Amino acid sequence: MHKLNDFLVMLDGYLGGHVWFMVLLIGTGLFFTIYLGFPQIRYFRHAIRITKGKYDHSHDVGDTSHFQALSTALSGTVGTGNIAGVALAIHLGGPAALFWMLLTAAIGMCTKMVEVSISHKYRDILPDGSVSGGPMYYMKKRLNITTRKGKVLKTGLILGSFFAGATILCSFGTGSLPQINSISNAVFTTFGVKHIITGAILSVLLALIIIGGIKRIAKVTSVMVPFMAILYLIGALIVIFSNYQNILPSLGAIFGDAFTGSAAAGGFLGATFAFAMNRGVNRGLFSNESGQGSAPIAHSAARAPEPVSEGMVALLEPFIDTICICTLTGLVVLSSGAWNTKTENHFQTTDMQYVVGSYDDSRSEDVAKLGDHVRGKAPLPLFTGKLEVENGVVKTEGVSLIHARSLAENVRYSAGNTPFTGMLEVSNGKLANPAAFDIVGESLIHSAPMTTFAFSRSIMKGWGKYIVAFGLLLFAFSTAISWSYYGDRAVTFLAGPKYVIWYRVIFVAAFFVASFTDTTIIWSLSYIAIVLMAVPNLVGILILRKEMKQSVKDYWLTFGKQYPDEKISWKMLKRFGGQQP
Repeated sequence: MHKLNDFLVMLDGYLGGHVWFMVLLIGTGLFFTIYLGFPQIRYFRHAIRITKGKYDHSHDVGDTSHFQALSTALSGTVGTGNIAGVALAIHLGGPAALFWMLLTAAIGMCTKMVEVSISHKYRDILPDGSVSGGPMYYMKKRLNITTRKGKVLKTGLILGSFFAGATILCSFGTGSLPQINSISNAVFTTFGVKHIITGAILSVLLALIIIGGIKRIAKVTSVMVPFMAILYLIGALIVIFSNYQNILPSLGAIFGDAFTGSAAAGGFLGATFAFAMNRGVNRGLFSNESGQGSAPIAHSAARAPEPVSEGMVALLEPFIDTICICTLTGLVVLSSGAWNTKTENHFQTTDMQYVVGSYDDSRSEDVAKLGDHVRGKAPLPLFTGKLEVENGVVKTEGVSLIHARSLAENVRYSAGNTPFTGMLEVSNGKLANPAAFDIVGESLIHSAPMTTFAFSRSIMKGWGKYIVAFGLLLFAFSTAISWSYYGDRAVTFLAGPKYVIWYRVIFVAAFFVASFTDTTIIWSLSYIAIVLMAVPNLVGILILRKEMKQSVKDYWLTFGKQYPDEKISWKMLKRFGGQQP
């Protein structure tokens, strides 16, 4: 399993972690931003009015309101990425990574609008009156190729099926299994509740919600999303203002380091411009899913007279998810100093590496060598051999331990709650038998533990961890709810509605099992599935770019005639060649 996971991580390095994917993702959003005239800025206020239901009609077809569709899509994107993903991005790329997350979101607002508009336009109304939509439907209907001889090649159906398969895979990956695993770990750490108990309770709740379909899901998420956002907002602001003296320096680091990379500070060993950009863009996509094609599935169920109107609602998602919530998490992590402060923690063996040589990160020359090593620029020689341990402390000299991309200090080894004495066997920088030891020491931490640590560095003290645990529970659980719907729409596309119930049973069962098993390999697989969803979707909307531009024009011409008293309609009528009444 370790070898398989290593292979998946390597494969992701050539896919989601590679520069070509970053160029495709950012390039598509940037193209549509310019091509459509910066809709994320010009249509922002109008999008809010649509979401509030100002232009709703009783004859609109769909299963949910604009706000419910937005809440469902947000519950799918506002998840562990907002708590753990931001902290991981900063851990890897420093404050500069947050800048690239925000830029990805700003550009992604336009991408989200386009993919939702096109998907809503080509959704299917099923025989029972319910709606099924998503990128697989526009691919099936619009991306077939007609040869010179008039033969129709079903390339669209193939692309749509490929996308739907990746969606099902992603529903178990990013959407379900790692989410419940994060919840059960957080609840166990904070409250001491066993993983299997947390999994059993939440699995029953999940089953009761998703069996009711999109209408029940929409009702639950429209209440849950605003509540969890407000709760997290209050907690984050308390932390930020508890460290008010660091607010301006944190903002300076975010924007000042954007094109230079982040320098070493405290236990943080520095990050290059390219690495900060790569991690920021990668985490930005994982957070708001712009271009991935998941949100259009939820928005396709919305009651909307014009597909473009629902697309405008969707452009609010990256703004709320990344520009608002992720910025809050980033400022919490940076202003509290949690990102570059070593703290005592239980070491994860996957984050550990023994290197030859004695290093001290208070010396600039050692920091430079260690920094080059963790960034892969100039790797240090890895240690292979045996370490002598006495009463839990390594006595062998000339070997240093790197944990979580930082130089570990005051490391202690235990076996069965007893300080270990004996020999540790190390091969190529890794412990030969890591499961036999409990390793505690001081180092940097990342992901959700970093955010938890940051929340404790405020006037809330130890109470901060409860905010993170409860927020993580709500965020992650809501993500699983939404992704269950994405998966069942993909099953509907591939096999028909009658197989959806079997998908839901498997989804809930897997959700329960993942609460007490290791999901590392699922995370690695889901990173690849994200790319498998995003690439055909991004290519598809680029092919339909002219149709999208015409749809926007038609929307404003129609809207101007229906609402001649609206100031924005006069402006848009003039822009698109219409006449004022």
